[in-house]
Amino acid sequence: MPSQEQPNSPPVKPVSFQRRLESSGGDEETERTDSSMHHTLRFYGKYRKWFLRYYIFQAKWTRLPVVGRAIRGAANLYGQKGSSAYLLTPEEANAIIDSAGGLALGPCTCREVFHNCHNRLDAEIMVGLGKDVFPHQRPHDYRELGKDEAKQILEECHKKGLIHTLIKCRGDFYALCNCCSCCCVPLRLKKKYGIGKALKRDEGIVEIFRRDIINE
Repeated sequence: MPSQEQPNSPPVKPVSFQRRLESSGGDEETERTDSSMHHTLRFYGKYRKWFLRYYIFQAKWTRLPVVGRAIRGAANLYGQKGSSAYLLTPEEANAIIDSAGGLALGPCTCREVFHNCHNRLDAEIMVGLGKDVFPHQRPHDYRELGKDEAKQILEECHKKGLIHTLIKCRGDFYALCNCCSCCCVPLRLKKKYGIGKALKRDEGIVEIFRRDIINE
């Protein structure tokens, strides 16, 4: 994919999540945050870069004779039961933003790991439990995000040809990412290795997300 110049992104607010945690009660606040986190998502968030590398490594084995078919089947099962992404239209992405509670902005982990293009790095909008889990683990890499700015980021990324995906770990939607075809792991798994469950399409995804948020 040809390199693209990174668009001018809004300035990062100087108050970090780390400062907010410290100013709001230190250990007590941390304890309350920890108790509310989904354990699976917290574990996945901690080792997310390792997981992404492993997904691509494992996917290459789908091209082997005999065992490749079994590996693809296992990967599709994981995409159905474990971690996967949903392809969104721009309208659906905006509706997700409207339906979400608080938001946080952080780096697209796929681009952070694979460095295949020069699209903007701060392109992953954390929603649901993700807005608490990821900033708690990496407070200096995330900042709070308003809905108007989030929609502006979606529009900028759409104009650059990036696609919007809603990402889920187990039962939890945690991020809306703006993905490129050269770095995005779910997209590469689907298009290059035939693991279709890694990136799905569901016309009812906005309602599914809303029900998930209510049940948090």
